[in-house]
Amino acid sequence: MARLGSSDLDVFPICFGGNVLGWTADEADSFAVLDYYAAAGGNFIDSADSYTAWAPGHSGGESERTLGAWLKARGNRDEMVIATKVGRWDQRPGLSAANIKAAAEDSLRRLGVEHIDLYYAHADDPDTPLEETLSAFDDLVRAGKVRHVAASNYSAERLAEALRISRREGFAEYVALQPHYNLVEREAFEGELSELCERENLAVLPYFALAKGFLTGKYRPGGDSSESPRAEGARAYLDERGVKVLAGLDEIATLRGVPVSSVALAWLLAQPAITAPIASARNADQLASLLPAADFELSAAELERLNSASA
Repeated sequence: MARLGSSDLDVFPICFGGNVLGWTADEADSFAVLDYYAAAGGNFIDSADSYTAWAPGHSGGESERTLGAWLKARGNRDEMVIATKVGRWDQRPGLSAANIKAAAEDSLRRLGVEHIDLYYAHADDPDTPLEETLSAFDDLVRAGKVRHVAASNYSAERLAEALRISRREGFAEYVALQPHYNLVEREAFEGELSELCERENLAVLPYFALAKGFLTGKYRPGGDSSESPRAEGARAYLDERGVKVLAGLDEIATLRGVPVSSVALAWLLAQPAITAPIASARNADQLASLLPAADFELSAAELERLNSASA
């Protein structure tokens, strides 16, 4: 387990991405993969109120409802660290105080829980003063409906400003950041933003940790994986640099005897401030290829091999 920033939460080093719940994994498949994750020692599940509004026939809230049904069926709420988000769903957009309050109540109801362990601002809202947003989050923490608050998709400038305001006003502070970060998407996070997270002891929980499936090794030049909902996004990485990254992952995976996806996640876990990459799996077989990353470390030479390939 790893301590989540300055919070009192101890989490498994691979966070289960709940975007598949109620979407590419129906309820039966969702229960099965969550059971497998919990049996392997996993305790950290990430969702959002907007999941899975993008899917045909869906309107949002499906992931939270599916997760809530599993928690109720298994009776294991106290063993799990549950994270969800507000602000990016068309039905409840933005980070106004009124929207945060209403959205939190909705998420609590769908999840069937009395509190949310980690509640994110899903994306920065430039149209709402940070003071209003942070005050609303603080109210939820004081009311016991949220344990800790966090940010997702914030710039270094806005994240630093949010932390300053929270300290000045005595509000609950963000304890974590969820950025878009992986071996083939490095520029936006590395540098000013990563240095801020290190300096402020913020847990970093990267989403798209496997680049929409590209870093699983499933997508190759000349291959056909059109059946996957993420195939088009993953294939976008199949340029010269992407092929070099795959070659490095293949080499290390073969030498270590572990799946390619685990090597990609281990690279993230070796980066400063990273607490737990977020990765999704539709079934136990997919999840089994991710979990070894929790138990092995890449050598300095292996890290350099991947850094060079992805530069």
